[in-house]
Amino acid sequence: MNLHQFRFVQEAVRRNLNLTEAAKALHTSQPGVSKAIIELEEELGVEIFARHGKRLKRVTEPGQHVLKSIELIMREVGNLKRIGEQFSAEDSGTLSIATTHTQARYVLPVPVAKLREAYPKVNVSLHQGSPDQVARMVIDEVAEIGIATESLSDYQELVTLPCYEWQHVLVLPLNHPLVKKERIHLEELAAEPIITYHPSFTGRTRIDTAFASKKLVPRIALEAIDSDVIKTYVRLGLGIGIVAEMAVRDDGSNTDLAVRPLGHLFGPNLARVAFKRSAYLRNFVYKFAELLSDRLDRNLIAKAMTGHVNDYEL
Repeated sequence: MNLHQFRFVQEAVRRNLNLTEAAKALHTSQPGVSKAIIELEEELGVEIFARHGKRLKRVTEPGQHVLKSIELIMREVGNLKRIGEQFSAEDSGTLSIATTHTQARYVLPVPVAKLREAYPKVNVSLHQGSPDQVARMVIDEVAEIGIATESLSDYQELVTLPCYEWQHVLVLPLNHPLVKKERIHLEELAAEPIITYHPSFTGRTRIDTAFASKKLVPRIALEAIDSDVIKTYVRLGLGIGIVAEMAVRDDGSNTDLAVRPLGHLFGPNLARVAFKRSAYLRNFVYKFAELLSDRLDRNLIAKAMTGHVNDYEL
């Protein structure tokens, strides 16, 4: 048995048992993937996959145990590579970060710049996606660290820690009647066309839950994953916007919009940082996490990676 066989089995599962897609992802041939998996099954004496003709239909019961072992082996292979890089490359290499657009656009620029100042030999690779995609990229080792508000804590394969809290804010034209209100109520928002995030992004679930709790149905005029897009359509008069507060920090670009806090309606949101469980983290990964939040430090993260830290310890 060999690592190629293990990778082929893992990728087949990731691609919903489609060997053609697995072969494309691994830059090899479909017959080669199929042959390698069969050879591994013959060596182990068990069927990893149940088949219908040549098609894989499902993972067998012994196959589930094989997959768990393969996951452990491949994780440690990845750790060995990172250990080698840590001690041979003198703090150089690439830090891969998986995150959402809002985090990449408004939160990460300063920490990334400070990391590059501290580790000038380290390159940074940003991968953007939905929170679920962020989680999957960390699990699949496309990224070493993930940052998002939604979903990360739902995956047992990840160690997640609170990073920082934020609230939603209302953005609206300067001449809108709600600008004169000292405290905005949910019923007033429900009466307006609303431009806000797609349901899987940036705390949208809290917005939906708040309206539902009051038996109100918001008039969602437009959904987007990009805070800048939301603000653009507010400027065009399509409605009022609900965005994350970090998207309207005072940088001189939002002087044509009024901003009102909505934490009293939707509550606080918690951005989290995620690492793959039991992964070996290089020095600059710890440093980047510390730059993200003063809640995080190397000792705390190291404890969390071994399963000895809960949120309340923060």
